[in-house]
Amino acid sequence: MGIRAAGGGCPARLRRRLLFLLELCSWAAALRGNDNSEALPESLPSAPGTLPHFMQEPDDAYIIKSNPIALRCKAMPAMQIFFKCNGEWVHQNEHVSEESMDESTGLKVREVFINVTRQQVEDFHGPEDYWCQCVAWSHLGTSKSRKASVRIAYLRKNFEQDPQGKEVPIEGMIVLHCRPPEGVPAAEVEWLKNEEPIDSNQDENIDTRADHNLIIRQARLSDSGNYTCMAANIVAKRRSMSATVVVYVDGSWEVWSEWSVCSPECEHLRIRECTAPPPRNGGKFCEGFTQESENCTEGLCIQDIENASDIALYSGLGAAVIAVAVLVVGITLYRRSQSEYGVDVIDSSALTGGFQTFNFKTVRQGNSLLLNSSMQPDLTVSRTYSGPICLQDPMDKELMTESSLFNPLSDIKVKVQSSFMVSLGVTERAEYHGKAHSGTFPHGNNRGFTTIHARNKTTYIQNLSSLSTRSELRTTGIFGHLGGRLVMPNTGVSLLIPHGAIPEESSWEIYLTISQGESSLLPEGTEVLLGPEVTCGPPDVTVATPFALTIPHCAEVNSEHWNIHLKKRTQQGKWEEVMSMEEETTSCYCLLDPYACHILLDSFGTYALAGEPISDCAVKQLKVAVFGCMSCNSLDYNLRVYCMDNTPCAFQEVVSGERHQGGQLLEEPKLLHFKGNTFSLQISVLDIPPFLWRIKPFTACQEVPFSRVWCSNQQPLHCAFSLERYTPATTQLSCKICVRQVKGHEQILQIQTSILENERETITLFAREDSNFPTQTGPKAFKIPYSIRQRICATFDTPNAKGKDWQMLAQKNSINRNLSYFATQSSPSAVILDLWEARHQHDGDLDSLACALEEIGRTHSKISNITETQIEETDFSYSRQNGL
Repeated sequence: MGIRAAGGGCPARLRRRLLFLLELCSWAAALRGNDNSEALPESLPSAPGTLPHFMQEPDDAYIIKSNPIALRCKAMPAMQIFFKCNGEWVHQNEHVSEESMDESTGLKVREVFINVTRQQVEDFHGPEDYWCQCVAWSHLGTSKSRKASVRIAYLRKNFEQDPQGKEVPIEGMIVLHCRPPEGVPAAEVEWLKNEEPIDSNQDENIDTRADHNLIIRQARLSDSGNYTCMAANIVAKRRSMSATVVVYVDGSWEVWSEWSVCSPECEHLRIRECTAPPPRNGGKFCEGFTQESENCTEGLCIQDIENASDIALYSGLGAAVIAVAVLVVGITLYRRSQSEYGVDVIDSSALTGGFQTFNFKTVRQGNSLLLNSSMQPDLTVSRTYSGPICLQDPMDKELMTESSLFNPLSDIKVKVQSSFMVSLGVTERAEYHGKAHSGTFPHGNNRGFTTIHARNKTTYIQNLSSLSTRSELRTTGIFGHLGGRLVMPNTGVSLLIPHGAIPEESSWEIYLTISQGESSLLPEGTEVLLGPEVTCGPPDVTVATPFALTIPHCAEVNSEHWNIHLKKRTQQGKWEEVMSMEEETTSCYCLLDPYACHILLDSFGTYALAGEPISDCAVKQLKVAVFGCMSCNSLDYNLRVYCMDNTPCAFQEVVSGERHQGGQLLEEPKLLHFKGNTFSLQISVLDIPPFLWRIKPFTACQEVPFSRVWCSNQQPLHCAFSLERYTPATTQLSCKICVRQVKGHEQILQIQTSILENERETITLFAREDSNFPTQTGPKAFKIPYSIRQRICATFDTPNAKGKDWQMLAQKNSINRNLSYFATQSSPSAVILDLWEARHQHDGDLDSLACALEEIGRTHSKISNITETQIEETDFSYSRQNGL
């Protein structure tokens, strides 16, 4: 009976197994053909057992940078295991499997893993995260593991909310808010106090669990310090701006002392001191009087006077002395109001208000606030003024300064000779008229300046009126077949459209934009952004010859320390590398100057420069600037120190922001060489005059981590310092700002200024000649006349057996790399001259070009001496003001 039952059941069981094996074979064939349909291996060993049981299932994983991750599965008993990702089978060639035998049960154990790359995750677009799961088979059927998600890990650089400094009374509550940067996985937050971790488990008064915030229930004096919010995940760590917390104690009055004994003047007094407790950490001083006196005989005590006539005698003498003093003071004030203006007026006829020429010799007295007189700059200034003079009696002689005396002058002509101007490379006794002095940047070390009086707010705003605060700077121009130049004022960014790049009888509106704020380019690995993100367009037009795009950068150029790349943003928003500076390519050409990169391109788009430091000696050039302004509290004065990339557009963004905050530039910006050696930046305020100013506790020195400075991503770094006057009578401030990299370069900025607007010293701002002409079209946009350019191209485009061709022209113009790019152009000489035009857009140094041509032997006269009569095409004639 049992045999028949067993025998009767065998055919059905075998039939199911055969059908199962046939189905597996058909799936295996599809899998080998890389089909995405259901597929399984072609053969399964026969072994009794149960459904597969997973001993290890795939875990959720994160891809860090560009490193692939491995997903693992282990099951028993299992004849085969395959991964399915996002509903599709992973090809069997991508599986790595290991097989073993469980010693206790004798069942087959199989372990499989696959790699998932960043590209696979980025290319997946679905309603949910990228996921994978395992499917294991035994002879009885299949089992599925859990779904494991795979995400790209990142951590943004900027905190959504930085903690803010506070001043709280003792036993008050302190709440510091912190919202860490967006990241995957979410960042964990840790708080630091004076760079030491805070352990809330050891201090019941501190709670750090409430939504990343730091709560101190009852403030103690020991809680004063610098607090920093640290955010970290598996990708990186980020530091917030440090918040200074000051716990202060307001002073209170002791009880009155006992009355003193009655004095000979029939008074007694009592005192009390502000020591219960004394004010601490900037707390308020006690209000009220520290002593009281009163008559101790209720007004009945009168001192004896020997003789009543003495009273009349002493009264008369006192009245006479007072009358004489008043007379002397009145005469002195009158004489000063007529002649003493802090200057030596040589020609007294100017006092009549006529149009006279006279000299002022001024020696500014040393500032009494300076603790070390040896540090005072040479402020001796010799000036000559000519124009209508109007001298008025000042209402307050002490507030009358040299600069305020000449405010009414409308057409003043000033000759300045000072050690400050000489140090800038300006010719001795250089003349300054009402118009701004043109400067050159980025080529060369001498830069132009416009001198203005910061106390004249209207003038200050006019000089900064071109600085925009939009998230994007933009300029446009209409260009035709003759070409031209499009310049973004005060940024160092420009675009040169060569003659013939645009078809004849056509005109295009070409634009140039600079993205402000954080760039969309997120550098990979150790890369850093070296300049602004620049867009030129429209992107759908094609030029016949390459155009030249000039982008400023902040790298100290050295091929042994930097590997600099040109990157372009695709239409999908991703960034791809166009070329490396040392790469030989025919797609584009990059010429790296000390302050700017000139790029020859044949397509419009969005471009940026990124640098990868090769050694710790790689240097970023940072510009350090100090601004100051009064705070809401009339006794407080704020100093803001900025460290930004040394590019004109970065400085423009800072000045524009300060203009809207009422900030004033207190000292000429200086250059700091910041090395990529991982050492931090320290900013400190030194030599604050005692008894006149004080700085709030724990704020005299601030330290910024290396990563925040090095990887700024076009975000200017700034530290704020709050100073407080002891009395409103203090109007002068002198101190030093020290900015240094640990074990690196240091800069000292000497601040000497008046905090009153009408007494403020002269400040200096960069002035650019391109501000007045952002768009130049036709021949006037080029330094080389078109007829001369044609003759040069005709001469040097022709191959020469002696090598005196366009290659020699390139060599004489310091173009020694990637010459294969020019060889692919229809006129190599024309492209070389376009590159020369882009490099010399500010100086137009035609003499150097003429010298280069003479050295080659193709010309015997300098281009700068060619007269207008030698130029055949009158449409392309230039005036001698352009150096011809």
